[in-house]
Amino acid sequence: MHLTRLMTMNLGSPAGQCRAAPVDLGPGRPGAVLAAWAADFDVDPYSEMFFFPTDTLKLALFTTDGDLLWRRDLGRAVVPGLWFCPVFPFDLDGDGVDEIWLVNNVNTLHPLGLSGYRLERLDAATGQTTGQWPWPAWPESRLSHTFRNFIAGGYIRGEPVLVTAQGTYEDMHLQGRRPDMAVRWTCDIPADAPGARGSHMCPVVDLNQDGTDELMWGERCIELDRGTELFCADRDAYRGHSDVVQPLWDAAAGRWRLYTARESDSGTAPRVVLFDDAGRRLWGDVDHGHMDMGWTARLGDDGRHTAMAIRIGRKTCGPDGRHHQDIGEFAWDALTGRPAPLPFSVYRTLPVDLNGDGRHELVRGIPGGDGAVLDGRGRPLGSVEGTVALAAKLCDHPGEQVFTYRDDGTVALWADADAHDSQAALERYAQPFYRLARRLTATGYNLPLLGGL
Repeated sequence: MHLTRLMTMNLGSPAGQCRAAPVDLGPGRPGAVLAAWAADFDVDPYSEMFFFPTDTLKLALFTTDGDLLWRRDLGRAVVPGLWFCPVFPFDLDGDGVDEIWLVNNVNTLHPLGLSGYRLERLDAATGQTTGQWPWPAWPESRLSHTFRNFIAGGYIRGEPVLVTAQGTYEDMHLQGRRPDMAVRWTCDIPADAPGARGSHMCPVVDLNQDGTDELMWGERCIELDRGTELFCADRDAYRGHSDVVQPLWDAAAGRWRLYTARESDSGTAPRVVLFDDAGRRLWGDVDHGHMDMGWTARLGDDGRHTAMAIRIGRKTCGPDGRHHQDIGEFAWDALTGRPAPLPFSVYRTLPVDLNGDGRHELVRGIPGGDGAVLDGRGRPLGSVEGTVALAAKLCDHPGEQVFTYRDDGTVALWADADAHDSQAALERYAQPFYRLARRLTATGYNLPLLGGL
């Protein structure tokens, strides 16, 4: 592997946090990346982790060739944290060009003033606001519960639907919106409703392959046509929330599976579970603990998926970053649940197919990682020299690419100069889920989603 930078530029200000997502500018236009960053580490709404930011959240759109198209500062009213301000590129009006959707705040004096929160639409070509609509406000008793905002989207037999959502731990509210911004449906899940809560991930996938996408809201499968719940996995056995909810493609069966790793200790259900596409449990393991991170990835020589999860005993977060103590690592054959311990640490790693062979390498690029790139057996292949904000097929270069940032605001697009796209890789890129999942990397903790393909 020969790691090389396809693009390097500076955002113009420090980047202690950075999220990014690909933006489609239309036929014949180059690939583009939207970055959302601030000098501070990501501000979490949990009261024991929240801190007063010193900087403002900024947006910039640039091509994968390094041409800056526009830059915008959202100002002091927007708290620079992903749960306060999700960002999502999506072509809702069907003109072939993405709009950029985010949560803004028109109350410039009160960053936590819910009455000023707005769903905002930006023109991708200019960054200018083209519409604002009131963001649904559901005041909760705790800061951590009030500010949990999501934006996602999918399709009903080709018709786009934008999804906005609020909540994770108690009351949860979701809305589906038509291209004219009329509310198509609402789905409200009260705190005392049986079954799981939400997740920090929000994959959209046609799980049952009927032509209508579903949103996985935790272990609840909500179809996007009417906002109805198709199933809630382990409804009677689990009422907590899962840190990891990842669709997993079972190529041999031609069906989707759902991999989950659960944070909350609640009920009698195991902490790590694989479900089928109707929410039936296929296997489960680990009987206790906070499973905080995880993914599935094609690490085997035969392309089979490995599933991993990280159990932590304690977590702190603040201006100096996010830190974990008492870490335990687990790994399984993803489809059978047979334990398959890895001979190296996968802590703070993300799966990415840099060389295009249809199997995953791992980049230690989650904040706090060192940027090292490893093959499926843990052997070092080089470094991307930064923190990963996006890993996907982003431009006309073989293999997937990795978009990284550094504290001084330097961003880079990394690739394998020797990559070649195999048939297996081309089939991954062509999956509708692939195109949807790579848009979700600036809302929620969705960076690992593509490992499920």
